[in-house]
Amino acid sequence: MKLLIELPTWLGDTVMTTPAIENLIQHYPDSQITLFGSFVSIEALKNHPNITHTIIDESKKANNRFIWLYKQAKALDKFDLTLTFRRTLPSKFFHFFLQAKKKGYYKRYTKTQIHQAIRYNDFINQILNTTYQTDHLKLYYQPKIYQKPTLGINPGATYGSAKRWYPERFAEVAIALHKQYNIVIFGGPSETDMAADIEEVLQQQSITNYQNLAGKTSISELIEHIAGLTLFITGDSGPMHIASAYQIPTVSLFGPTKHIETSQWMNKQSSLIRHQIACSPCMKRECPLKTHECMKLITAKGVIEAAQQLLR
Repeated sequence: MKLLIELPTWLGDTVMTTPAIENLIQHYPDSQITLFGSFVSIEALKNHPNITHTIIDESKKANNRFIWLYKQAKALDKFDLTLTFRRTLPSKFFHFFLQAKKKGYYKRYTKTQIHQAIRYNDFINQILNTTYQTDHLKLYYQPKIYQKPTLGINPGATYGSAKRWYPERFAEVAIALHKQYNIVIFGGPSETDMAADIEEVLQQQSITNYQNLAGKTSISELIEHIAGLTLFITGDSGPMHIASAYQIPTVSLFGPTKHIETSQWMNKQSSLIRHQIACSPCMKRECPLKTHECMKLITAKGVIEAAQQLLR
């Protein structure tokens, strides 16, 4: 079977498709898969043993996005099955021009709040007419081996500032736990300022057993580093789902987003901290009330206690 899979744009969503993709491969064990998607999504899944070809969607950089997609679709060989985990017009346009015996377009089959990993798996079951269960998230990178117990902290969240906890509170957690763990600060290229703020506080406290990797890792390196952690503290983010794939003990901090849909999937060693207030979950990139109350209510003390309980 020759398959083409279009992945979601975001890292976290891509990781949440992995149970569905594993079930697809179980159904077609000798399949050869072409991945199509953003640079981030391709990097996360490119070394799966069934992936034979990858194509980065660079249509946004083209003078005409739809012409780029049309030419790319026409340049590809015929597939037995094409699937897209996206619901956008460009995605539908691209798949319309692909040559395939069968095409599948992702949709939500229920309005009930369920985890996104289940939604993606339901899509595969609908296409294949199967009843596969939604198993663990799965990535194919080898964990980094740290020499000492290591705590990772991830202050950023690509979606927007509303999902982010505060650098000074992350620093407070790191200070409280630095005698038990070495510290690694994670973050993307746009989150280096937050990481630097945390680093500055640690330096003021004469703490030296930390490493600031914000903006310094590739996607593969990010996965490898997170996969080897002893403990992880993060907001609702792509790295949170990476930790889930490797069953890393994790404290995740939720404010404006729907924890039922995007919390850690099947991580037995996870703790979720959130406070229900009248306006949450608002699903906004920035707090519309300018108060950010849902995240302010999360205290460093509460996070420290949750982290300590996880590893007892």
